[in-house]
Amino acid sequence: MRRRTMLTIPFAAALAGAVSGPAAAAGAPAASPGAARLAGRVEELLGKLTLDEKISLLHQWQPAIPRLGMKAFRTGTEALHGLAWLGPATVFPQAIGLGSTWNPELIEEVGSAVGDEVRGLQHERPAGWGLNVWAPVTQLLRDPRWGRNEEGYSEDPHLVGVMATAYAKGLIGGDPDHLKTAPLVKHYLANNNEVRRDQTSSDLRPRVFKEYEEPAHKAAIAADAACGVMTAYNLVNGRPCTVTDLNNSVRTWTDRTLLNVTDAWAPNNLPADGSQKYFDTLAEADAAILKAGLDSFTTDDTDPSKTVAAINEALDKGLLAESDVDTAVRHILDIRFRLGEFDENGGPYGHLDKSVIDSPAHRRLARKAATEAIVLLKNESGALPLDARALRKVAVVGPLADTLYTDWYSGELPYRVTPLSGITKRLGAGADVVSSEGVDRIALKNASTGAYITAGTGASGAALKESATDAGVTEHFDVFGWGQGVVTLRAAANGKVVGMRDPGGSGYQFFNDQAQPNGWFVSQLFSLQEQSDGTVLLKYVGYENWLGENVYLRARAADGVLVLGSAAEASRYTREVVRDGIEEAVAAARTADTAIVVVGSMPFINSRETDDREDMGLAETQAALVKAVRAANPKTVVVVENSYPTTLTWEQEHVPALLWTTHAGQETGNALADVLFGDVSPSGKLTQTWYRSEDDLPSLLEYDNIKFDRTYQYFKGEVLYPFGHGLSYTSFRYGKPRAVRGGIEVAVTNTGRRTGAEVVQLYTRQRTSRVKQPLKRLQAFRKVTLKPGQTRTVTLPLSREDLAHWDVTRSRWVVEESTYEVMVGSSSGDLRGRTTLEVRGETVPARDLSRSTRAENFDDYAGVRLVDEAKPRGTAVGAESARAWLLFADADLRGGARRLTARVAKESSGEGTIEVRLGAPDGRLAGRATVTSTGSRYAYTEVTAALSGASRRQDVYLVLTEGLRLATFSLS
Repeated sequence: MRRRTMLTIPFAAALAGAVSGPAAAAGAPAASPGAARLAGRVEELLGKLTLDEKISLLHQWQPAIPRLGMKAFRTGTEALHGLAWLGPATVFPQAIGLGSTWNPELIEEVGSAVGDEVRGLQHERPAGWGLNVWAPVTQLLRDPRWGRNEEGYSEDPHLVGVMATAYAKGLIGGDPDHLKTAPLVKHYLANNNEVRRDQTSSDLRPRVFKEYEEPAHKAAIAADAACGVMTAYNLVNGRPCTVTDLNNSVRTWTDRTLLNVTDAWAPNNLPADGSQKYFDTLAEADAAILKAGLDSFTTDDTDPSKTVAAINEALDKGLLAESDVDTAVRHILDIRFRLGEFDENGGPYGHLDKSVIDSPAHRRLARKAATEAIVLLKNESGALPLDARALRKVAVVGPLADTLYTDWYSGELPYRVTPLSGITKRLGAGADVVSSEGVDRIALKNASTGAYITAGTGASGAALKESATDAGVTEHFDVFGWGQGVVTLRAAANGKVVGMRDPGGSGYQFFNDQAQPNGWFVSQLFSLQEQSDGTVLLKYVGYENWLGENVYLRARAADGVLVLGSAAEASRYTREVVRDGIEEAVAAARTADTAIVVVGSMPFINSRETDDREDMGLAETQAALVKAVRAANPKTVVVVENSYPTTLTWEQEHVPALLWTTHAGQETGNALADVLFGDVSPSGKLTQTWYRSEDDLPSLLEYDNIKFDRTYQYFKGEVLYPFGHGLSYTSFRYGKPRAVRGGIEVAVTNTGRRTGAEVVQLYTRQRTSRVKQPLKRLQAFRKVTLKPGQTRTVTLPLSREDLAHWDVTRSRWVVEESTYEVMVGSSSGDLRGRTTLEVRGETVPARDLSRSTRAENFDDYAGVRLVDEAKPRGTAVGAESARAWLLFADADLRGGARRLTARVAKESSGEGTIEVRLGAPDGRLAGRATVTSTGSRYAYTEVTAALSGASRRQDVYLVLTEGLRLATFSLS
């Protein structure tokens, strides 16, 4: 029988007091002593600006105002995992990799280094540079298929909040009054799908928003580590995020001034000629953006003219007052002052220059971060670490063995340590390291003419054309498979990837001139489509969406140059295999002491902004390579280098050792070697659930974690690897957790023979509740390094507020009287110690539906969507099916409710109904109200209906006909 801990002194003292939510402990720090002086400086400068000058500052590219000594200023330097888009700079692991370190102290160091490098360009101020940085990303990774999975930290809001706060603290430099950079968190709010991302609406009922979404975005703002938010492209509850009300949400999280910005081009989605069509004109849209609490318009690249014209039109029409412009400019100036823009020598960080970029210290930090980001997924019978002294021959094979890929938000790598080069260096001159990329090398011969496709030589390559009658090096192409039939072609002639471009108006052609797939539209993608006669068609499958059906390659009759055409016009090719990639890799692996297979993704292809994943497995060609090498050499280690969870079911069952790393930047190879050979014991932990199949997941567009059992908190099925999973080369023993003042204490002992780091994780579960509760919820964690035999007592913070959930019956946080399980361990699936807390909290009273009740505060639902009650603010419930329903559980109807009163809208013609049913959606009918068309989705009317038999304490269902929008109701 488990011992139960009563929640009394000393633990109760730490848990006493009012409940204001799980993030309440962080609080909003008090205003600094310099705040008043800063406000005075801002007001003085604001008063000197003309209206035209103030309006000019609202665009992302703020012009210089020489008469006031104001330089040009730009919002939006990308700094997700290093300084990006501005030349060579230190590239740290992708954000998902930084999260996998579970080491906030390290992540703050990384943020500080990135902040230094951003500052390093301040004396040159190149185009595209600015001190307002767009990082960190605080979107939650609720679905591993999301295209931008690489940009976030975790599926868990607590972990996201901790890591984002750490990174942002590093970026600001530790003093909110004197900012190294001004980071903002993005993208607010609930954006986890790329498909039609500017047109889809994410349904966030109050519990999902309060318990899951808000804490992740709020943490860094509330800690004064971030200086604002960027709004997302999507809609939430029917309202575009670009006009969501930040004044009554984000701006309440801190007493400091925030600079909030739109995402790129998002303002242009709002008017009638945009994708969202939410307003008639851009003037209306831009006015709504300012009134919603945004300050800067990221749109139209460097051209501010549309924004300036729209703001002036809004002022002329009375949609805005000059005071609205002043408010936004005041926020902008506050941040610029804190950045030292108006201080002599640029303030305390004005001395930093370009010498900090890619410094030796930053190189060491990049290696440390890349090493700690590696997760040991499986290690059967001590397959790892490898003994470098005993290895005479090592095979390092796979398509990612000797390359490093960057992503859309990466900086330019200053140097590259690939897995092959890192392993080779670690083994030294005495070892024989053999390698193969494991990809086929082919030649493509026109089946009709016998002419081969030929590539150009030299760094810039040439337009591909059919010219040669024999296949030499210039006719050879390496075929890299990325899954679902998508391949890239690398020309053997110069080692460059083939892509499409228009060389000056002569039509699209194909050139071997790219170092790696890249670009917004990723024009380096092809599919080799087999035909019944054994030939193949070469189909172009790049991201362009305007090419129609003319996406097949054909040889131009005049000169043989490859251009686009229809399937009927396409050239038919005989595929000649010059080198079988799998055979070559197997030959290398068969005689090796161990084989290391490096597979994974290409960040511009498999999953990225604008492109969600459909398949969660390895690319077919890569899976086949792993199986073949494993069959040839039982001592096989697989390294998976990608940006997301992968369904490695076969690999988990058959491969002795599996490592996962994100794309980890310039030091990837050294970091892998450090872990493979045991110089460092792996300590990374997964920040997402790794599912066994995409069949375990609901639609990507379902945002209700509670109803659809999303993430480790609610998922009940069998997983491949649980949230928090990650093995070590040593072992750890956990003692019995016990409550102490301020939290939970547990002793952890290193019982192995190696020094290692363990991430001690604390979870809670509420056993009884009025509502569906998480199966477990991460409350705290701490990474500790222990020598062999060493024991350390770890204290993990836990407060009363951490046990709260959002009570929809009263729209406030509540800690219920219940037994709470406290669990500590190495992952959410490997819990080593438990205790229980008997918490003397509240009993949520029965619902009082006699008061006006917001429809969105339901307990369950079917056939409805959450919609915008009005354009500025408010959420209503829209019926999407003929008998949609809402549940309001445990309602106390007392002696009897006599009347339904509802505030409802119906845009479509005809009549609809609202039924009050008891006990079930098809339960006893207590009353029915008829609703006639109101002519607009925003035109609400009050309807009533008499009720009978609606008494006592029971579940109440409202059943709606399709097309109704319900804002509020009461049963009185």
